[in-house]
Amino acid sequence: MAAIRRRRSPEMVTEYADDVGLFKTRGFQIGMLLLLVAYLAVPNTLDDFWIGVLNYCAFFAIGGIGLNLLTGYTGQVSLGHAFFVGVGAYSAAWFGGQQGWPMLLWLPMAALIGGALGALIGPVALRLHGNYLAIVTLGLLFLGEHIFIEWDSVTGGSRGTQVDASLAVGPLDFTALELFGTTFSREQGVFWLLWAVVGICALIAKNVVRTRPGRAMQAIRDRDVAAEVVGVSLVRYKVGAFAISSAMAAVAGAFYGAAIQRYVSPVEFGGTFGLILSITFVAVIIVGGMGTVFGSILGALVVGALPRIIQEYSGDIPFLQTSPTSDGILSVASFNNMLFGALIIVFLLVEPRGLAALWLRAKAWFKFWPFSY
Repeated sequence: MAAIRRRRSPEMVTEYADDVGLFKTRGFQIGMLLLLVAYLAVPNTLDDFWIGVLNYCAFFAIGGIGLNLLTGYTGQVSLGHAFFVGVGAYSAAWFGGQQGWPMLLWLPMAALIGGALGALIGPVALRLHGNYLAIVTLGLLFLGEHIFIEWDSVTGGSRGTQVDASLAVGPLDFTALELFGTTFSREQGVFWLLWAVVGICALIAKNVVRTRPGRAMQAIRDRDVAAEVVGVSLVRYKVGAFAISSAMAAVAGAFYGAAIQRYVSPVEFGGTFGLILSITFVAVIIVGGMGTVFGSILGALVVGALPRIIQEYSGDIPFLQTSPTSDGILSVASFNNMLFGALIIVFLLVEPRGLAALWLRAKAWFKFWPFSY
């Protein structure tokens, strides 16, 4: 039996441990190696604009992975993701900027505060489902906007606040990275930092969903009453999903404030703009694929990159207004919002499992070629 196990194809799954393995096929291992090479090489081959676009995508990828755990794997609809992003941004501003904490302290603190607030919202999911839960989480945006504006000593009030948090880990300062006698730009250093965090979040999420908690979350998503009957604790796993999702949203917000924008204001995370940001995160997991970790990253690459690219090349698109006095029928922001709405509609109607499903179908086609059908 041991000899058969050694000789069999890595595609042949005979044990449950093989089925849930992280790096179970040779092709997957090669793919991971290529991604590592791309991670190291991309900042040295692209200019700062495109690296900045990828950094923005990383922000959406971190928050998207968290929302996918909550919505894609546990079936809990949330429109309040922007509130937790704001909590993370202001945590970075306060602990990292005003208190001068190093990144290894302010980043876990931002995740801890976001996760704790998410755990407080979790029990609401025990009594509400679907649209009702979405409306309750929507209320977080308006409650959060009020708190962000009124808590002036921490948030800077309606004016907002500068985020001067350190992005250094020991001797490595990612804003002025120097390695082997070479000095790298801020955008290059932030790229390596953010995409390393994306990889860590993806690894955490993958380990959650392939183990007992992940199976329990998917059982709750598919039929929560039946899951409870067979012994799955709705309290533990719904609250846990909210906590993990909110912690990742807070981490994304912390980097949004400290590494990308470096200035945050309440209107970005509450009210109408907060709702747009929350819907953008929903678009990330719908376009990428709900219920898949790598789908969150694919969706972030599309949804996160499009606004920046459209803004950069808006002068070449005739119907867009590049300034208040220019010709055109749509502003860039309005066009982006319409585009996200259209993407959500198209993917829900044509391919509800998103880009991840297209990738899996393409992979299966080549895997079984020439007998694919």
